[in-house]
Order: sequence, then C-alpha cells, then structure tokens
Amino acid sequence: MGWWILLHIVLFVFWLGGDLGVFYSSRFVLRPDLPPVARNTALKIMGGLDLGPKICLVLFLPSGVTLMALDSHGARLGGFELFQWWTVLPVWLFAFGWLFLTVKDHHEPGKHPVVRRADWGIRIGLIGVLYALAGYTIIAAEPFGVTTNPKWLGAKVALYATAIACGLGIRLTLRGFAAPYGALMTTGSTPEVERGLRRAVDGCLPYVWGIWLSVLAAAAFGVLKPWMH
Repeated sequence: MGWWILLHIVLFVFWLGGDLGVFYSSRFVLRPDLPPVARNTALKIMGGLDLGPKICLVLFLPSGVTLMALDSHGARLGGFELFQWWTVLPVWLFAFGWLFLTVKDHHEPGKHPVVRRADWGIRIGLIGVLYALAGYTIIAAEPFGVTTNPKWLGAKVALYATAIACGLGIRLTLRGFAAPYGALMTTGSTPEVERGLRRAVDGCLPYVWGIWLSVLAAAAFGVLKPWMH
C-alpha cells in the first residue's frame, strides 16, 4: 500500500507544482513591455507545463480508487464487496483511455473535435457522478456499509469533482484568448489587444484559485481523515 500512497502524493505535488508554473508563465504572456516573440515563448512554456497537471488530474481517479480498495473498511454494494480487482481494473482502463484523449487534445488542440467532445463528456459525467457519491457518503450514516464515518472521503471526492469543474471553467474562459493573441502576433500590441488578453487570462484566476484550494483541501482530508473512527 505504501507505493500507492507515494503515487498519490507524487500526483498531488506535480499537479499543484505544475499549476503554479503555468500561472507564473502566464504573467509573462501578459507583459506588454515584452516583444511578441518573447511572449510567444512564454506561452509555449505555459502550454508545456500545463500537461503535467492534466495528467495528474486524470490519474488521481484510479490511484484514489486503488487506495480505497486496499483499505475498504468493508464497503459493500448489494451484498457484494465493492472493491475487487475486477472493479478496480476497469477504472484504470477507463483512466488510461481518458488520459489518451487528454494528451491528444493537449498536443493537437482543435484538430480533433470528436476527441475534445469525448473528453468534455467524460469530465461532465464524472462531475455529476462524483458529486452524487460524495453527497451520499457525507449524508448517509453508514455509506456502503462502512461504519468508520468516512465523511472525510466524501469531502475529498467532492473537492476532486470541484477541481475538474474549475478546469472546465478555465477552458471556457480561455476561448476568448485566441483572437487577441492572434492579433498580437500579426499586428502587434494595442490597448484593445492587451485588454482582450488580460480579460481572457485573468478571467481564469477564480478557477485557478478554486483548483489550488480544492487540491490542498483534498490532501488535508486525505492525511488528517477528520471524523474517522
């Protein structure tokens, strides 16, 4: 179990650390005193760093399910043990398929609309399912027959769903980035271009802060396990 815990910790560190790198790089993209070529380099660094958090977000799901399976506290569903290899393995296979879509869309943005729609569909579906499971785990006296009061786990699942939702918020907000950035690269900086860039990038900040707080809080719940007995 120790190696799986280590994997979960590594994913947390790379997720948050990579996100901080993306944020720092974005500040240089917004600097009007830099030439367009330098800002373009900053954008490439920003995009390269962003792949790490995307991978970590996806793998958080199967690594977390594996940890729950290794310490299930007798979780049962319909009289059967909830976590067995035949329930954990499909989660990993699903995650690898989702990871393929995520990486492909990252490297070739906009070139494969079907890939992007599939990735969106997975994220929206997961948000709904995870919030439902989290709510049940928090509200039920003995969710899935578990008697150790796993409300901390329900909170952690809800925070993970929140991080996914914030990521979608960032994507929607950044749709306004392409037009002013294209103008910057072709005709140069103007007050209108700079306003458009800042509006798109800084508009993501509430979602970025939401991800940071969600990931940090999820880590705290995972380590401290409040309410558990």
